[in-house]
Order: sequence, then C-alpha cells, then structure tokens
Amino acid sequence: MVSPEPLPVVTIDGARADAGPETRLVGVIGSPISHSLSPLLHNAAFAALGLGATWHSLAFDVAPGQAAQALAAMRRADISGLSVTMPHKADVVGLVDECTEVAQRLNAVNCIVRTEGMLLGTNTDGEGFVASLARGAHFNPAGRRCVVIGAGGAARAVVLALAHAGASRVWVLNRTSERATTAAALAGRAGSVVSPGARAVAEAVGSADLVVNATPFGMAGASPAGEDPWLVAPQLLHAGQVAADLVYAPRPTRWLVEAAAAGARAVDGLGMLVHQAAAQLVLWTGERAPVEAMWEAAEAADPPGDPEAG
Repeated sequence: MVSPEPLPVVTIDGARADAGPETRLVGVIGSPISHSLSPLLHNAAFAALGLGATWHSLAFDVAPGQAAQALAAMRRADISGLSVTMPHKADVVGLVDECTEVAQRLNAVNCIVRTEGMLLGTNTDGEGFVASLARGAHFNPAGRRCVVIGAGGAARAVVLALAHAGASRVWVLNRTSERATTAAALAGRAGSVVSPGARAVAEAVGSADLVVNATPFGMAGASPAGEDPWLVAPQLLHAGQVAADLVYAPRPTRWLVEAAAAGARAVDGLGMLVHQAAAQLVLWTGERAPVEAMWEAAEAADPPGDPEAG
C-alpha cells in the first residue's frame, strides 16, 4: 500500500468559490483531517458512477468546538452532504435540523444529508460494520452471540447495529463498568455486561460466535511497544468464530493475527470504513454505491487506522 499525500487544507466557502455553482460538493469535517480516506473513497465512487465531472469530495479541517460554524458554512455554500468524524460527532447532533433514531440513540452523527435546505443527521457506522461482516466473513448476526470489547463511540455503534440485526446476545466488556452498562443498554434485552474477571471473560468469549475489538488498542502508536493491553487475549478465540477488529492500521493488527492463528476467521477494520462511506454515498446521491471500486481505492492507500476516524 502507498501512503496517501496529506490532503490540502481548504475551507467550505473557499471550496464552493473554487468549484463554481454547478459542482455538487460533499466532504468530511474533523480535526486532524489531513490523512482522511473519506474523500478518496467518495471520489472513487463518483468516478465509477460517471459522476466525477459533477460531484467532488474534499476534507475540511474544523477545529474542536467549531462545528456550528462549519454547518453554517455548509448551508451558505450549498454543500450536498458531509461525513463527520472526531471530534464533532456529538456536537453535530444538536446542530442539524433533524436526526434519525440511530443518531439520537448513539448521540453521534457521522453523516449529514442536505435535503430541500434541511440538514438531516444520521449515523452509518454500525450499518457499515454489519456490511463488512457480510463481505469479509459471510456472517449474519441474526440469532448469534456476540462479544464487543470497548464502550466508546465505535463500540456503541457496533452494539446497536448487532442488536438491530437480530443478535441473540450482545455482551459488552469494558474496563469501566458504568460505560459498559450504558453501551449494553443499546442492545435492549439482548445486551449484558461481562465482568472483567478471567473466568467470566473466558466463558463469554468461548461461547460467542463473534468477538469484536472496538477499542484503539493495537493501533499503530496507541500503546507502548511490547505491551498488550487487551481485555480479551486472542488465544481465547477458536475455530468457528469470527474475530473483528475495528482498527485498520496496521492491517491486520497483532490481535487479529493471533486470533486467526487460534482458528477464528478474521475481519479487519478497513471494511467498516469502506461500507459506512458507501452508505453515506447512497444517501447523498440516491445511486447504488460501487463498493468494489471503493474497496480498490481503500486497499491502494495506507490508512491511519483510528476506528473513530473517517
């Protein structure tokens, strides 16, 4: 893979002035944002759909606390849609005109759709994750038992999506029990918390069909060299299970390599990134997303790997 060049810094108003009134502009807001893969994925899709001359995606570096100004510029510059990444997902919930139920429950928006002057906020992270399981492991969560490691924004999106997909049990394991309880509640009656004791963890993981690392542990630079801050040792997994890691750099992560060595089928985090972007593209254009073209673009790049990034 080849590391993509840092994206140029551009403002929303400046992008509209440069593009002219006829171009349909979309983009991603976040900070830092210069290595986001979202514009690459969007523009690869536009090219595959024959829309490259009329649609274009850009990255907009929006400092923490400046989401309101960004959305005001979005309205002013007639931007068709925005992907939203850290640190703005929660702030945007209160800034759009309307939110979908999923975005409300997660208190996080990762996609804004402009429709007849109104801004709709939604969240495609969980949808993207479930789609990545189908493509990467032919795995359908319906009726299956799942363990989600972590309770942050990405983990909560996964918990809710697994419940919506019909998982029979969604266990949440986290170092902070209060956050684990909040995340597990998103799964309703299917949700429960795994206590961090070795026996409870081993029992839950051993009986699961799917185990998801939804923490940043294992991401390049996330932990000191030689340290393994895993809540679930990959050796606990076994044949017949699917192991998914939301981190996508390094690709695959060490946790995923060792889980595969233990017999599990591995699904890395690049799929969630691609499929959540594909779902956004459908909302913006009304066209069927050219997922394979987006995969080709993603696999040719060397992504930064943050499961919360877009």
